[in-house]
Amino acid sequence: MVKEWYSLYDRMLSRDNLISAFRKVRSAKGAPGIDGESIKDFEADLEGNIDRLIAELWDKSYEPRAVLRVEISKTTGGVRKLGIPAVRDRVVQQALLGILQPIFDPYFHPSSYGYRPGRSCHQAILKASVFIRKYNRRWVVDMDLSKCFDTLDHELIISAFRERIKDGSILRLLERILKNGVMTGEGWQSSEVGSPQGGVISPLIANVYLDKFDQFIMNRGHRIVRYADDILILCGSKSAALNAFEQAKRYLEEELLLTVNVEKTHIVHSSVGVKFLGVEIHTGYTVIQRAKRS
Repeated sequence: MVKEWYSLYDRMLSRDNLISAFRKVRSAKGAPGIDGESIKDFEADLEGNIDRLIAELWDKSYEPRAVLRVEISKTTGGVRKLGIPAVRDRVVQQALLGILQPIFDPYFHPSSYGYRPGRSCHQAILKASVFIRKYNRRWVVDMDLSKCFDTLDHELIISAFRERIKDGSILRLLERILKNGVMTGEGWQSSEVGSPQGGVISPLIANVYLDKFDQFIMNRGHRIVRYADDILILCGSKSAALNAFEQAKRYLEEELLLTVNVEKTHIVHSSVGVKFLGVEIHTGYTVIQRAKRS
């Protein structure tokens, strides 16, 4: 039976919680958002800024500022779009994360490793290696999602959170964060889908969203290792891998409204190496991936 949570919003009004949230934002560092206010600037009037946030959250007038969109060059070519919320909005997101993560994280699939407390990419690599070497799951579906964070459906996000969260004020705050828009070199753009990479709460949103996929795959007898949107499905035969790919693609695209990049999705045997999180996992050993020459 799913435990349901009510009356959570009062925690957002706690001065201690918001100050603790700021300290975590400060430790993570990061650039100013659209308003140009740095973490140091925010801290210079910390009490006043926290007071203003409490007042806005109390009377429900809080409106997140648009996320500053920046493009970061990938080592493999192309760019990754990152979103930088204003410092005040990062504080609110961090406080909200502190409320929601303990509610959802204990129920996530055990082979989900990305952006979870006490979990790492090294553990994900080890888990995939165990499936391959100990359990002979040597046919692997290496799935690639196109712009996963940017295409998460807002209605499905809120629906997934609503399964456990019954506090309407928390859900409305989450919806405001999702729909605050982005600022690019071309001006303000609405955000009808997606949760920007760079947002404090975006990794939790993605994990809540994709956990449904994890559970779907597990219930069909396949083994999965996922680190955010890096997904491996590990099977005992090529035919099982082909079947898993078709099931996974159908669920991701029809139920979660995501797009599988079929050109970058591969079914591969561990004898030739499975590329995952910067390494290649082979049947008997693991090596660091070679950097591509430009």
